[in-house]
Amino acid sequence: MEHLKDDFASLNAKTPWSDSVDRRAFLKTALGAGFAAAVMPVSAQTTIKTDAAGLTAGQVTVTVKGRKVPAYRAQPEGKTNLPVVLIVSEIFGVHEHIADVARRFAKQGYLALAPELFVRQGDPRSFGSIAELMKQVVSKVPDEQVMGDLDACVAWAKAHGGDTDRLGITGFCWGGRITWLYAAHNPTVKAGVAWYGRLVGDKTPLTPTQPIDVAEKIRAAMLGLYGGKDEGIPLDTIEKMKLELAKGTSVSEFVIYPNSGHAFHADYRPSYVEADAKDGWRRCLAWFKSHGVA
Repeated sequence: MEHLKDDFASLNAKTPWSDSVDRRAFLKTALGAGFAAAVMPVSAQTTIKTDAAGLTAGQVTVTVKGRKVPAYRAQPEGKTNLPVVLIVSEIFGVHEHIADVARRFAKQGYLALAPELFVRQGDPRSFGSIAELMKQVVSKVPDEQVMGDLDACVAWAKAHGGDTDRLGITGFCWGGRITWLYAAHNPTVKAGVAWYGRLVGDKTPLTPTQPIDVAEKIRAAMLGLYGGKDEGIPLDTIEKMKLELAKGTSVSEFVIYPNSGHAFHADYRPSYVEADAKDGWRRCLAWFKSHGVA
């Protein structure tokens, strides 16, 4: 579980979620009937609020080997042949911040899809602390399962107005790691943007490879956005990743924000750094547009 710790390093794992969550900021729908409501031990609401005017936005269901996986979809209303971006959440699942990111992409002309990748392992709201969530849910999610769910999301997008020849993926922390892995897994991904995702870590039966192990296989253009003060992702691991990427054909770039730590894009957490988050978002959009996802 070492590679997952960054998502809650700045939070108090001992605080029961029910004592500190401002639930007005988050979606209320239960797993199975919708995507996961947020369960953050933070009191702040999201800073950025993107409306759904002009969009088709809300829950959809993606079927994977007979299992229904809920996802949040946002796209321009009435439009088809749209570039597709997959959004992979932090360990906390698809809450209002992730839904807002999807709407931001939709406002830029994308079909954005954020699947609830923890749905098989349990409802995060059933646990009293982040430590329990990590032990009982997140640590039990196999990478292979995640890759299959994302493959199904691509197929769903193709059947619902998306142009999967223009496929991108982005993710945050846990999702940042997955962004690297999925780019290696699916050669049709044109571009990826990984926000502070771990590049190295322990290999287990459920997580048999890490991004650095598959870097040479990646064909997609990859942008990594990282905090210089992120204690969980040493800068030397980024340098090692660069060397591995150079062995392959991927066009890649890393941006290090010296004044930021982990989760600087998360505008509902104390780690949020507005200037760097805005710069990263601008770079993310420009990266996709420059590499065939627009």
